[in-house]
Amino acid sequence: QVQLVGSGGGLVQPGGSLRLSCAASGISFSFYAMAWYRQAPEKQRELVAAITNFGTTNYPESVKGRFTISRVNTKNTVYLQMNNLKPEDTAVYYCNAKRGLSGGRYNDYWGQGTQVTVSS
Repeated sequence: QVQLVGSGGGLVQPGGSLRLSCAASGISFSFYAMAWYRQAPEKQRELVAAITNFGTTNYPESVKGRFTISRVNTKNTVYLQMNNLKPEDTAVYYCNAKRGLSGGRYNDYWGQGTQVTVSS
């Protein structure tokens, strides 16, 4: 059974920091690309950070320079360090694991989401 368990969310003031964690089980973690997405109320889910199984990272302009994704394969865990948080970062943050298979198919798994609220 595949599980992605996210943690570390909470309430923080603007300019503050949080670190999210996502612990994976039931998958060969080192073979998976990992990512964090977020979804604010009445908005579509959007990518905020991604890291390949080789460690290559990717960020949208909205978080570049403020967010850092990392992974520790020996712990089956991916992290999202978020600095200089802004009210517009408020959302539910989801962990994602994806691996390409033969024939163009994918294994694609999601965590349960963790709430991040940035407010004074």
